[in-house]
Amino acid sequence: MFDVFISHAHHDAEWAEGLAGELAVHGVKVFLDEWDILPGDVVVHKVDDAVRRSRGGIAIISPASLASPRAQDEYATLATASAAGGLRFIPVLIGEVALLPSAENRVWRDFRDVIGHGYTKKVAELAAVLLDREPEPSGRVPFENLRATLPSPPRPLTEPEPHRIVIRYVRADEDYGERLAEQLRAAGLPVWTAGDLRPGDEPFWVLRQQLGHAVAVIVLMSPQSQDSADITRDIVAARERGRTVFPILLHGERNYHLAATWYVDARDGRLLGPEELNILAALHRADAAGRPLSPARALPAPATRPLRAVRMPPSLSLDRLREYLAEGRWRYADLLTTDLLLREAGRSAEGYLCEADGRKLPAGLLAGIDAVWSEHTHGRQGFAAQSGLARVRTGTYTEFLELTRACGWCDERDEVAGGYRDFAGRAGGRSGFYPTLRNPQNERYLNWYDQWTETVLAVHRRSRAWEGKG
Repeated sequence: MFDVFISHAHHDAEWAEGLAGELAVHGVKVFLDEWDILPGDVVVHKVDDAVRRSRGGIAIISPASLASPRAQDEYATLATASAAGGLRFIPVLIGEVALLPSAENRVWRDFRDVIGHGYTKKVAELAAVLLDREPEPSGRVPFENLRATLPSPPRPLTEPEPHRIVIRYVRADEDYGERLAEQLRAAGLPVWTAGDLRPGDEPFWVLRQQLGHAVAVIVLMSPQSQDSADITRDIVAARERGRTVFPILLHGERNYHLAATWYVDARDGRLLGPEELNILAALHRADAAGRPLSPARALPAPATRPLRAVRMPPSLSLDRLREYLAEGRWRYADLLTTDLLLREAGRSAEGYLCEADGRKLPAGLLAGIDAVWSEHTHGRQGFAAQSGLARVRTGTYTEFLELTRACGWCDERDEVAGGYRDFAGRAGGRSGFYPTLRNPQNERYLNWYDQWTETVLAVHRRSRAWEGKG
């Protein structure tokens, strides 16, 4: 086995040997043409075998490599091995050359004009990464990391025409999803499904565009969709943008993110009835007239005795929370935090917590949620950060007001935005703003503010006990 396969153009052989030698000093086992291909070897077979037996790959990108068919073939081989088998692929730049567009989704290292101590530090970092060790702290974020994570300017989402009803489902529910799409189109309603993607489309951006301006987002609920991170993202994105989510239950139990929402029970395989089609038609007419209906006005009130929602293990929810925070999706993480606590207390259908519910919350879960928020925000967000700004001791409304002011949830007149999206838009760079514990699904009710107040006080009183300050 090799720790790294180094690909380079013949013109760069001297520089490549120097790099290989320095890596070898650090204990890295290197495959290099000049060292490992012997007279009589079939070069292509030797290279393919070496790539298969390498845990990492370095492609030296230079003016010479861009003009070398062999170097380009090796680059493609490494990129394919990385995508298919998990090989760590590291582009390295030397000479006057720009980064290849195909390498922009990798964290590369720039050795152009790097000499002396700077060269030594970069080689040591490469060696540590290839040996799966923690590199020495550099004191500052390498500019290549910032370029890799922000490879292009923010991309505006162009508004699609017309706005459509977006249907989201997993492969297992594809048959029902396409039959539903045909029904809606036959009723004269504009529809978008994954089947409308065209060759050359970028699915992520097209879906964001459609979700951002959707008339409604129909979510097909089933055990398979419950486990889909993509469906969960779509639900959270729709809620965060104030889109109406129209759930249809096909099998099993309801999605826990939609536990407090009206839904269509289609477990018998039926398509939508006249009343349900009328709801979608009303949403379409209002949107076309430039007066879209809010989710609270669009859907009927939830059933008084709905089917219970499925429970996701807290460990999986915390993993998803880490994922959202690592991507900087603060609002997604905020909504997931609220859902997780409601679900744990058995209050998903009600959509809020009272003091007795707060006492049911496991201290370990609160500590875990707080740790994830703190870890990804350098301690600036989370329950502990909020408690440092204003403490909830006895659970009074006065304490709630003090917390809303300290966390930036209200304006100078102590007024709080009525819609979640406008409310979350106040976050800016405020410490302690998240998690807010607001539930957009309950904004349909006149007493949503009172429900939010109860939820915040219940969680913070329980958090105080977990922190040992009860």
